[in-house]
Amino acid sequence: MSYSVPKLKDPSLFVGKNYVDGQWIESVSGKRFDVHDPASGALIGRNRSRILRRWYELVIENKEDLATLITWENGKAGPDAAGEVLFAASFLEWFAEEAPRVYGDVIPHSAPGFRVSVLKEPVGVVGLITPWNFPAAMITRKLGPALAAGCTAVVKTAGETPFTANALLILGERAGVPKGVINSIAALDNTPEIGQTLCASDVVRKISFTGSTRVGKILMNQSSDTLKKLSLELGGNAPFIVFDDADLDLAVAGAVASKFKCSGQTCVCSNRIFVQKGIYNQFIEKLKVVVSKFQVGHGFDSKTTHGPLVTAAAAERVDGLVKEAVKAGAKVEVGGRRRTDLGPNFFEPTILTNVTTDMRLVRDEIFGPLAPIFSFDNEDEVVDIANKCDVGLASYIFTQDLSRVARVTEQLHFGMVAVNTGVMSDAAAPFGGVKHSGMGREGSKYGIEDYLHVKTVVTGNVNVVHRALL
Repeated sequence: MSYSVPKLKDPSLFVGKNYVDGQWIESVSGKRFDVHDPASGALIGRNRSRILRRWYELVIENKEDLATLITWENGKAGPDAAGEVLFAASFLEWFAEEAPRVYGDVIPHSAPGFRVSVLKEPVGVVGLITPWNFPAAMITRKLGPALAAGCTAVVKTAGETPFTANALLILGERAGVPKGVINSIAALDNTPEIGQTLCASDVVRKISFTGSTRVGKILMNQSSDTLKKLSLELGGNAPFIVFDDADLDLAVAGAVASKFKCSGQTCVCSNRIFVQKGIYNQFIEKLKVVVSKFQVGHGFDSKTTHGPLVTAAAAERVDGLVKEAVKAGAKVEVGGRRRTDLGPNFFEPTILTNVTTDMRLVRDEIFGPLAPIFSFDNEDEVVDIANKCDVGLASYIFTQDLSRVARVTEQLHFGMVAVNTGVMSDAAAPFGGVKHSGMGREGSKYGIEDYLHVKTVVTGNVNVVHRALL
């Protein structure tokens, strides 16, 4: 069998092994798995900060090679891959700045002669389980706060996209991360066993997982005997609400950004697009103009705007959702077909109208380039429909009415609300959901807290003589 390996400026960034205790090693079984191109030690905070900062700089210096690896194993188009590298780097930069700012506290005791100090300490060894859709950014979003807090980590990387993660760890080693602080293993077939091992281990004190709600619940159950801290960033079903007073062009641009980024394969992609009846037809026509210009193809082709889905099964699933909706009365405005002429993983960016809220694509997270558009009459109606789901990760609203912004953002049962923008994520913003979308927050000043314990120190018999100030 022949293998296609992308040409890198620095070939040493390409490693197909596991990273354990500062060494690249083969698995104990000696077995390997194929990765398919979808188109084809204790340190003080300031020292940790310097290492993270240097790691950030190395990622920027090697951004082209990292983007190449992302496109090669994930399939996303070149600009998307390049954007992810910068996004990934931003978490290292952010947590480099957070590392020396892990502050404790001093609290006045209710009795004289006592003092209360509050210390913040690393939780210890953490297990980090990352997905394939952001093979660089999800690594740094978890490792950044873990290292800033002083934890050591075992990273289970996605078997579909292991090489990007390995390249990042090579750069971390070059930045000065001590041997044994980060350990990494990739697997495709044995993922459940690895997850269970991490959850059952008394050594591992925290699990951070990004993935499906179904798997998140399994990991939560498996962690119950050892009472681990958990950060779970799980599935979404994001509503994208456009009121009739919205800036229409801005709303269309926001829909494109939130729905079709990474060919719709992100947890914050808008899953249900609601447009008020007064501008419904105008919105659809403007969106059709933009989406019809998309070019589906290999991510390395400069003309490509949208690459393949990660697997043929993913494309087949989206195809099934479209066919099921059309059979129930939906209308295909743009796209709607698998592009088997390009390969089994390709699906056209698609717009559906005449959709109803009882269709499966409303209940399920689509995870593909399919945009179903609904109409609605009024604010109360759309908020009620938007909230009728078990998950609550991202949501979007477009309006120029500031009073409405205040009302709707407070009424939506989602962990994040984007107002007049289709871009949700930033290293400075806390990322996470409510309900079945999980618990904990990643990024921002809150992101490091999940990797810390609070320790209370009460000191008694402090003989202090208070002297009057002269």
